[in-house]
Amino acid sequence: MVLRSLLSLLSPGGARGRLSILIYHRVLPAPDPLLPGEPDAARFQWQMELLARHFNPLPLAEAVRRLRDGTLPPRAACVTFDDGYADNAEVALPILRSVGVPATFFIAVGYLNGGRMFNDTLIETVRRLPEGEVDLTPEGLGRRRVASDSDRIALCKALIGQFKYQPPAVRNRGVEALPERLGITVPDDLMMTSGQLRGLADAGMEIGGHTLTHPILARQSAPEARQEIEAGREALEGMLGQRVRLFAYPNGRPGTDYAPEHVDMVRDCGFEAAVSTAAGAAGPASDPYQLPRFTPWDRTPGRFALRLARNLAGRA
Repeated sequence: MVLRSLLSLLSPGGARGRLSILIYHRVLPAPDPLLPGEPDAARFQWQMELLARHFNPLPLAEAVRRLRDGTLPPRAACVTFDDGYADNAEVALPILRSVGVPATFFIAVGYLNGGRMFNDTLIETVRRLPEGEVDLTPEGLGRRRVASDSDRIALCKALIGQFKYQPPAVRNRGVEALPERLGITVPDDLMMTSGQLRGLADAGMEIGGHTLTHPILARQSAPEARQEIEAGREALEGMLGQRVRLFAYPNGRPGTDYAPEHVDMVRDCGFEAAVSTAAGAAGPASDPYQLPRFTPWDRTPGRFALRLARNLAGRA
């Protein structure tokens, strides 16, 4: 009762309504030491139960419309997923349906049906390294010792940081060459199939655009960025046979990962709203093409609830 009263004070609904939008990427079947920030099924279950009990979860398109019209309910919240991982359909969807929470899935459509994002290639390569020393001189990291999970986590961060902001073609060549050079086979079933994507839509979940290949738009030429935005949407609409109305900027940091020109592109392409990764809650004055979102990474219900409240208060 105290929590609900606090949340109602911070998010009263109506003309003063505020909207919490949560970001997820994966929901794992079990905890994974190399992915400490990703919830497993058990943690996601209690998070969604808490959200359903203390908030009013809405589909994102409806929430954006009601935010604009001043008709949001108190404690309005939305759940979103980025990228298109297979576990969204296999693990997250059954939990969402069991507790009655809708969600929006932003899909980097070029990775469906056997594709793999660059960071996952690196993580899965590191996961399969034998204990001992590995020579990463060609990747600019010298020789590294691998003897524990913490070593592997540190190495994943170093590799991702080394490749992340390279031009996409250069980055992809270097990333894909790494497991081949080390004689490691990485999985090709991390991302959804088109059938799983259609299953999400058939279950009533919203599908949004997230470009074709998840580039950092601020590092693309204007024609390249527009092509990524448009081609991603067209491919999704072709797969689903329905309009795609929502968009998420890859990486999503305003001024770093995308610029005002990309906001204009998204609007010009016919999307009705877009989300960033700037923390906070959306209010009546928020730009519908740069809605804030945040990641609730806490491991206990009490801390999770506190972070939801702090995010509404602008102190996430």
